[in-house]
Amino acid sequence: MFGNLGAGEIVILLVIVLLVFGANRLPEAGRAVGKGIREFQKALRETRDEIERPEPPRAVAPPRDATPKRLVD
Repeated sequence: MFGNLGAGEIVILLVIVLLVFGANRLPEAGRAVGKGIREFQKALRETRDEIERPEPPRAVAPPRDATPKRLVD
């Protein structure tokens, strides 16, 4: 997941994040990231469903008569 990062490098990154955001803002930031990921996955799923859904058959309109009809008085 983290590529070539070792355990020490991950700890250093977490300490930097803690210093930048502060302990009180980390849960809020985590919730915001989680909500963003859920929204993205929902949009991706809806788009995939829209693409995979078969197209409904189109209704064929009855042919129109070429001559106009007159109303009788």
